[in-house]
Amino acid sequence: MSIGKTTNHAYRRRNCEGMKRRDCLQLGLGGLIAGGLTGALRASESANAAEGEGAVVHQADSCILIWMDGGPSHYETFDPKPEAPVEIRGAFGTIATKIPGVRFSQPMKRLAAISDSLAIVRSIRHNQGNHGAGNHYMMTGAPPRIPVGCGAFVSFHPSLGSVVAKEIGAPFGIPPYFSIPSMSRSGGPNFLGSRYAPFVVPDDPNSSSFRVRDVTIPSGLAEGRYEDRMEIRRNVDKLLRIEDAAAGDPTIAADEFYEQGMQLVTSQQAQEAFDIHRESGPVRTAYGRHPFGQRALLARRLVEAGVPFVTLYHGGWDHHTDIFKSFESKMPPFEATIAALIEDLQQRGRLDRTLVIALGEFGRTPKVNDRGGRDHWSNAMSVMFAGGGTPGGLVVGATDRQGYSAVDRVLSPENFVSTVYRKLGIDSGKVLYTPQGRPTHLVSDPAPIRELMG
Repeated sequence: MSIGKTTNHAYRRRNCEGMKRRDCLQLGLGGLIAGGLTGALRASESANAAEGEGAVVHQADSCILIWMDGGPSHYETFDPKPEAPVEIRGAFGTIATKIPGVRFSQPMKRLAAISDSLAIVRSIRHNQGNHGAGNHYMMTGAPPRIPVGCGAFVSFHPSLGSVVAKEIGAPFGIPPYFSIPSMSRSGGPNFLGSRYAPFVVPDDPNSSSFRVRDVTIPSGLAEGRYEDRMEIRRNVDKLLRIEDAAAGDPTIAADEFYEQGMQLVTSQQAQEAFDIHRESGPVRTAYGRHPFGQRALLARRLVEAGVPFVTLYHGGWDHHTDIFKSFESKMPPFEATIAALIEDLQQRGRLDRTLVIALGEFGRTPKVNDRGGRDHWSNAMSVMFAGGGTPGGLVVGATDRQGYSAVDRVLSPENFVSTVYRKLGIDSGKVLYTPQGRPTHLVSDPAPIRELMG
């Protein structure tokens, strides 16, 4: 089954000129160890409370995080530099937005048209300039504690989605955390345990034969036989071998997977959420009749069913070569889908309670290289927010005149992650405990981006 096993699924991706990566999650380095740490944590919590950081603002019920794996260029998206030399500004012009004085890069036509519903943060920066470390930092709010290679799949800290799954949960029978069509390299639960791993939907919802695997009673198994098997299972679960199993016994983990699976199979609400064929032709067309478009539509159906966190994984943003040619073909359908998702949520009365975010692990180098591409650059990046109580028509922070670095209202991945938690009603200053009892901050800097809090 797909449930709970996704963190162990060894799949391959290509990035950085086709280098292969293998999923090596759960390195088990999630805890903090230091003398006198408990006292330090208590002091920190008191300081946060004194500064008002402990107040939780519940603005959203769900989050759709669009992960642009590889690191999208800030120049060719939300932070163009038309006055810079051509080797920096690149081949594209700019397009006016509905925000006075703000322009996006030329390919961003649909998002420019709804920019009054967006907030763009232009000033997040960090010091992790490779995919493995940058992904981990932005997905968890915790910098890696040891050097991490570009192709590494690491989990030193629980991901956003896993924390949300634990803290919020979902209606009976529905997994609280989805990652579609695959999991990002640091999207796992770490010490929270496999029950908070994402449910992965790898299949293409644009296919006429699309169905989510392993979530229906097997064909040919009559309802009576199914109920008989369920009763046998319940009787077996009463055996002392399960009730007396020691902590960490694999029998318990297997039982949790089985229970999650049975809940999902028997949940009518889940079955209806997965049935994308219920959507009208015009709605499906508006999202785009391509895999990403229909996955975004499926994400909307999932949050409406009560799922609090969905990651839409979209790869191919590691443009070391031919960035402008790639953007010309890749960006128009991609940004049109994001615009359709935001507009559809607005029309259905869901945008105020659904936070939509688009980002990758970092930005790209200021100077176009000799292969017509841009390389990794963590000193500057742009992040798009919409919904969930976020003010629209807003730009937060700025990079310098040529886009080398964030220079105004400089923010960190910790501030980004804290913003997501606060909007979902989760205290970003909370202290988590590993199975060994070691305390660790959910986020070391619990301050959200105040301009986005409404």
